[in-house]
Amino acid sequence: MTPSPEQTEQPRDPAGGVVVREAALEDVPRIVALLVDDPLGQSREDPADLAPYDAAFVRIAGDPGEVLVVAELDGQVVGTLQLSVLPSLSRRGALRGQLEGVRVAADMRGAGVGEQLVRWALERARAEGCELVQLTSDSSRTGAHRFYERLGFTASHVGMKLALR
Repeated sequence: MTPSPEQTEQPRDPAGGVVVREAALEDVPRIVALLVDDPLGQSREDPADLAPYDAAFVRIAGDPGEVLVVAELDGQVVGTLQLSVLPSLSRRGALRGQLEGVRVAADMRGAGVGEQLVRWALERARAEGCELVQLTSDSSRTGAHRFYERLGFTASHVGMKLALR
């Protein structure tokens, strides 16, 4: 993954400079900052209290069907996503990958970081034996929908959620 990106005042093209790696507990504050740096996340997340995020990280890290990764550029976390490998009886007992919490730093959007993260997740899901990868995206995120469609995802289902708290 060389060369490194040029340092300019314009949005950077990370090209081969982004490294996708498994997240560490020390990354949690930056991951939470990425979750907050979002119109929907601003009302859902609380960066002042990291204890629930740390506890969630420990659960994720301890589950062999889960992987939380970060995209790092020049030593800085600039993106994140979680891949869950879900067993099911449907599709002849197929495994499926579920993408969650895909976020890229505002100043890095459009620079290829999100694409590199998602492509990493697709390859990991293939390696895990998944038959398909799915995700949900809030209906207001029209730009994200175009992004996922460009990567080959189709809006084939209607997603529904029910808040329990």
